[in-house]
Amino acid sequence: MTADAAHSRFFVSPERIVNGHVSITGPDVIHISKVLRLKAGDVLTVLDGLGKSYDAVIRTTGRDEVVCDIIKELPAVAPPRVKVTLVQGIPKSDKMDMIIQKGTEIGVSRVIPLICRRAVVKLEAGKLARRHERWQRIALESAKQCRRPDMPMVSEPKSLEQVLADMPGEAMALMPWEEEKGRTLKDILCQDVAREEIYVFIGPEGGFAREEIDQATMRGVCTVTLGPRILRTETAGLAVLIMVLYQWADLGGR
Repeated sequence: MTADAAHSRFFVSPERIVNGHVSITGPDVIHISKVLRLKAGDVLTVLDGLGKSYDAVIRTTGRDEVVCDIIKELPAVAPPRVKVTLVQGIPKSDKMDMIIQKGTEIGVSRVIPLICRRAVVKLEAGKLARRHERWQRIALESAKQCRRPDMPMVSEPKSLEQVLADMPGEAMALMPWEEEKGRTLKDILCQDVAREEIYVFIGPEGGFAREEIDQATMRGVCTVTLGPRILRTETAGLAVLIMVLYQWADLGGR
């Protein structure tokens, strides 16, 4: 086993792990064979993206596929006590890349790119599809880097109506809003009991329109203030994630 192989981690979809064998396809094939120069007999770590991971030995390497045999299942990492979904208004330029990358490191469970009325960016369906593929790839690479046993899912961009309709009734939903003056995020974190699922709604550069605030609050979303300073869209979501996961999950240690 090479020194690099001991640290190589590759995510595969669960259906590619069958009867003790693993099939790795896609760009990872080139990375394994051409970059890391791994070969039959080398050991790597395979993760199914849902929390399970395995040590596996390479049986064969081909142009389009690397086939491995599982040696052992690795000890499972305890899942976080809460799952946080970041519903992020799509920002301009490459800010979403950074939000997904850092959100993955912090511990977000899912990211839903949100199409808002005041969004600066207006993307056609084709561009949105390409952005979605890119965002999921960034989540994958960030999960590898920070050694997460799971991978957060990045959904296709959705409207506020779609997100609210799909949101579980038992989930806690928080929406930082600059016009909220009474209820603070600190109040929520100190007084409420953690739910299994938490949704965090963050507006784009232009913020949420009043109609969107009303629509969300009618569906049980709780507006909160983060304090006297106005945070950028790429800062606000990450700040809330850190505070929520520190108070109610494993950020900072269990």
